[in-house]
Amino acid sequence: MKYSSRDVIEFGAFAALGVIVRLLPLRVAQRFGRRLGEFIYTTIKIRREITYQNLRAAFPEKTMEELDGIALEAYCNFAINFIEMFWLPRMNHSVLLHVVKVRNGEVFQEIRNRGKGYIMISGHFGNWELFAFSICTLFNSPSLIIAQNQRNPLVNALLNKYRSLCGNRIVAMERSVQETLRALHQGQGVLMLADQSAPRERIYIDFFGRPAATFEGPAVFALRSGAPIVMAFLIRQKNNTYELVFEELSTTDLHEATEENIHELTKRHVKVLERYIREYPGQWLWLHKRWKHTEYALSHASEETVNPESK
Repeated sequence: MKYSSRDVIEFGAFAALGVIVRLLPLRVAQRFGRRLGEFIYTTIKIRREITYQNLRAAFPEKTMEELDGIALEAYCNFAINFIEMFWLPRMNHSVLLHVVKVRNGEVFQEIRNRGKGYIMISGHFGNWELFAFSICTLFNSPSLIIAQNQRNPLVNALLNKYRSLCGNRIVAMERSVQETLRALHQGQGVLMLADQSAPRERIYIDFFGRPAATFEGPAVFALRSGAPIVMAFLIRQKNNTYELVFEELSTTDLHEATEENIHELTKRHVKVLERYIREYPGQWLWLHKRWKHTEYALSHASEETVNPESK
């Protein structure tokens, strides 16, 4: 396979940064990540207007000063995550025990003991790369991770190498259906970040008071397989350690994979994610165009009210 000059240069810079980061103590690398986030936010200003638009719509009651603080923290959190990802090859079990504290691991252990597999849902919140690594390492529970491919195939391959260091398997979103069903049938876990915008033809769920195109896959898999859904979040603390928390999503009243039940279960996991983001707003990726199809949804709202089946 031939690669473009741009791909090769990007990969070279990406790999070289990883080598440098791994030479640093973790605390120093984290401080570097924060400075990088501050620099991007104040100087380069990548996607800053999108971030402000999202925050103003989500928190209309907050002052501009408050929103500015959340935005800065979101940039710093993203940059620290980026730097910490390069440190994963050094993050063995003993190091991880000092970095990640589990709040209620018994919830996850009980779900695993049922032997039905599980669907674990999180978002681009806290540190989502370390999140999957922590589940695998601390609980000796390798899982199937559904991930979007990066544009650069060389960078994508290296990212997936980091993600699979502890035994996790990576599958691209476009090939995920059969792999997910197979994993659940074998009693394994499937990890998903379910907070990115779906195509505009998908279902719409209110997220911070605005309809957002949302993937219904997690709900479909859960209802068809009988696998439980567990929400999990790796919450960054002020000292750059983390707290890992679990929360099972109730499905006892949803018995079949009907359109109504799929919509309801999707609404439930989106609601839990929103609750955590509201509690820790600086830890979510506000840079993402999560509501890019909202205008489309609103323009069709009156038609769908008259004829709900037209969707």
